[in-house]
Amino acid sequence: MSKETSIPLEFEGESLESVFVGRRDAQPRPTVMMIPTVMGVSDLERSFGRQLVELGYNAFVVDLFGTKFRGASRDVMFGELGRLKADRTALRRRLLALLDQLRGLNEVDSGKIVVAGYCFGGLCALDVARSGVDIAAAVSFHVLFDPPGLPREKISAKVLAFHGWDDPMAPPDHVVALGKELTEAGADWQIHAYGHVAHGFTNPNAHQIGLDGVRYNELAAERSWTSFINLLEELFGDNG
Repeated sequence: MSKETSIPLEFEGESLESVFVGRRDAQPRPTVMMIPTVMGVSDLERSFGRQLVELGYNAFVVDLFGTKFRGASRDVMFGELGRLKADRTALRRRLLALLDQLRGLNEVDSGKIVVAGYCFGGLCALDVARSGVDIAAAVSFHVLFDPPGLPREKISAKVLAFHGWDDPMAPPDHVVALGKELTEAGADWQIHAYGHVAHGFTNPNAHQIGLDGVRYNELAAERSWTSFINLLEELFGDNG
C-alpha cells in the first residue's frame, strides 16, 4: 500500500508543496519526479504515482506553482504558466532545486531518477534533460517542444516523448526540430507520435479544459503508459 507525504520547499520567496508517493517500508527505490500540467498537483498525478508504487517505484509529484495556487481557476493557472515560461533560466533553477530536494529523500535511490511531465510539465522534463544534469531519463507526455534558448549542454539522459500528431500546440515542424535538437545534443531519444490524437490525451477530464485540440484518447493513454513502464524496466529492471 502506498503512503503520500507532503514535502514543502521554500524557493526564492515562494512556498511549494510537492507530494511524495512511496511504499510504507521507506526503502530506497527508483523514483519518478512527476511534473503536472498547468493545473498543478491534482488527483490525476497522484493516481499515476500510486500506479508506479504498485510496480515498485516511488513518485514525487512536483508543485511548480506554489501552495497559494492549489485549486485556482484555469485562467489564473495559465497566467502562472506564462510567468514561469517567460524566464526559462529561473524555471531551470526551480526545477533543479526540486530535483535536489528529491535526491535528498531517504526513500529515493538518488542514482535512479526519471523526470516525467505532462503538457507544460513535459516541457519542464525536457528542460531538466537539456540542463545536462545526471538523471536516468526524461519523459514527456503531450508536451510543448520549444527550446529554452539557453546554451546547449550534452544530454546524458535518455529522452522519450509521447505526442499526439493532431496536437495544435506542437505541430509537425516542432517535432522534427526536437529530434534534430536531441540528436545534436547526443541524446538517446525516442518520439512516439500517435495519429488522430490531440493534446492532453492522457487526461480523462481533458474536455473540461474547454480548449480546441485538447481531448482524451484512451488508446493513446494506454499505449504511452505501457511504453513508459517499458522504459523504466529497461533502466531499472523488474522492480516489483
